[in-house]
Amino acid sequence: MSNTLALTKALIERASVTPEDEGCQELMIERLEAIGFTCERLRFGEVDNFFATWGESGPLLCFAGHTDVVPVGDERHWQFPPFEPTEHQGMLYGRGTADMKASLAAMVIACEAFAKAHGTPTQGRVGFLITSDEEGPAINGTVKVMEHLHKQGTQIDYCLIGEPSSTSRLGDIIKNGRRGSLHCHLTVKGVQGHVAYPHLAKNPIFLAAPFIAELSDIEWDKGNAYFPPTTCQISNVQAGTGASNVIPGECHFQINWRFSTENTQESLQEKMNALIEKHQLDVEAQWSLSGLPFLTEPGALVNACQSAIKNVTGSETTLSTSGGTSDGRFIAPYGVQVVELGPINKTIHQVNECIAIDDLDPLSHIYLKVIEALC
Repeated sequence: MSNTLALTKALIERASVTPEDEGCQELMIERLEAIGFTCERLRFGEVDNFFATWGESGPLLCFAGHTDVVPVGDERHWQFPPFEPTEHQGMLYGRGTADMKASLAAMVIACEAFAKAHGTPTQGRVGFLITSDEEGPAINGTVKVMEHLHKQGTQIDYCLIGEPSSTSRLGDIIKNGRRGSLHCHLTVKGVQGHVAYPHLAKNPIFLAAPFIAELSDIEWDKGNAYFPPTTCQISNVQAGTGASNVIPGECHFQINWRFSTENTQESLQEKMNALIEKHQLDVEAQWSLSGLPFLTEPGALVNACQSAIKNVTGSETTLSTSGGTSDGRFIAPYGVQVVELGPINKTIHQVNECIAIDDLDPLSHIYLKVIEALC
């Protein structure tokens, strides 16, 4: 059994459903301290985190990731017990195999391989920023660790996040940015009444219909060389009292924008407010920002990742900013080059989550090549 496979299995065995860590971080810390890392345990609220560094001086390359996993759902639908890592037909099954315990194992094994071949880094430093609050509210995890590091004056130069970025083969896609995410809970107000006397009421569904139709047709921007156009989606609509003979007094919409660097939170809100005013709606709007868009243009980190993938797999890679948000949104604002590079994401968050066993050692080798290039 390879070292990467063995450590991946050991992490999967720990049922670390968010925000629980269940000893995953202590296992990693033990391995890292054995080769010279200095580890700082950071607990905020109910969330375990740690930050570790290795090396004396130079640019800091930080591996980032999370030990928490999403709930397994109904275990009866799993082919194998989700926290009993199982090898079957070349795949390793278990919750967190792809998202993202294989990446965590590969990072640790890469550092152990570097120590064996080169000793302590001399051209730079290696770090780890690990949380157990990525799949949850993301309140007491990476965001708090970054605030802590900023207060200490610790600057990360390069950050490689082990999120599963690949699509059809290992390393075919790396994420060098992410779109921003802006949410609005919009309440359109009307007047409740009896359906038989509509002249005495104002149906907020009818009032909102032309507004929603125009909202769906807006071109928010055209995107750019790195980002697709901004999109707006309604994820939930709710109205009514449950009675079939009552016109509702309010209609509630959950609206989300995934936006490029061509827009800002303020510009999106301004366009939305102008549309509300145009349709003369009486509304309440509650806004929340999950993360701003960020982009790492080709440079030292991107080049190191592309070169490492080519060296290990023999294939080229494509840069992408697609997908949802990640903890990179908390790291990039501090002036950090951020890239996401991990295994194939086909089964993440699904029943029977799995990863190809043959991808484990190559992923560790890719991480090793990145360390060698930057440290």
